[in-house]
Amino acid sequence: MWKKSLFILALMPIIFACQKTVFTGRKSLNLIPNAQLNSMSLAEYRQFLTENKPVSSGKDLDLVRRVGMDIKAATEVYYKSKGLKSDLKDFAWEFNVVDDPTVNAFCMPGGKVVVYTGILKVTQNEDALAVVMGHEIAHALANHGNERVSQGLVAQLGLTTLDLGLAMAQKPAQTRNLIMTAAGAGTQLGVLLPFSRKHESEADEIGLYLMAMAGYNPAEAAPFWGRMTKAGGSRPPVFLSTHPDPARRSETLKSLVPKARTYAIHYPVPASSKYKKK
Repeated sequence: MWKKSLFILALMPIIFACQKTVFTGRKSLNLIPNAQLNSMSLAEYRQFLTENKPVSSGKDLDLVRRVGMDIKAATEVYYKSKGLKSDLKDFAWEFNVVDDPTVNAFCMPGGKVVVYTGILKVTQNEDALAVVMGHEIAHALANHGNERVSQGLVAQLGLTTLDLGLAMAQKPAQTRNLIMTAAGAGTQLGVLLPFSRKHESEADEIGLYLMAMAGYNPAEAAPFWGRMTKAGGSRPPVFLSTHPDPARRSETLKSLVPKARTYAIHYPVPASSKYKKK
């Protein structure tokens, strides 16, 4: 009993920690310390890359890493300008491509990004790839994965929030599935529903600002999502599973383009931080 009491005391600051999302100001309750979640995600990211076929070289990998590093630079410029540089201290950015026809991409908590070759057939250009990567990175910056892991640990393991510490130590297999699902990579496991529409809409908005600050054209967002919808036919890709209604999404993205361009003007990324586009 005393050991469980210690866990409860240790978790009390977490339980009452309410964080505000950068850019949108939305408040969210994250039950897991980000440093701990990021560390766990790194282990799962490494495991994912051993179980799949990472692309080791070539134009696709170069493109993904160039766009990723540009968005990383934009993120750091913005956070520094807001006095939030410490919020990124547990991010260890990494960008990889896996040879898989699935139309998908994800960013794990802590900045671990994977782009599937299948989605590159839909992006078609560098700006549209920035739409995808900005969107996925936004999920990580907004702690959407933390929210889902917290919900999943409670719902799927049948626990109260006070038992989270014990669960993570005693049920590693279930915890791993939840970590993968938090990144959007484990939805096929049936452990937890994909990101909510609220999360998807928020990632759309933040992602648009990120790509614009990184020097990419935010007007490419609506056409890209239109291609994504058509690519799915009668059965949308996993990537679109809980995304907003296509027509409404397109109008929302178009309406946010002027604001995204304003972000680009006020928070420009220095030329020295940009990766040369070939």
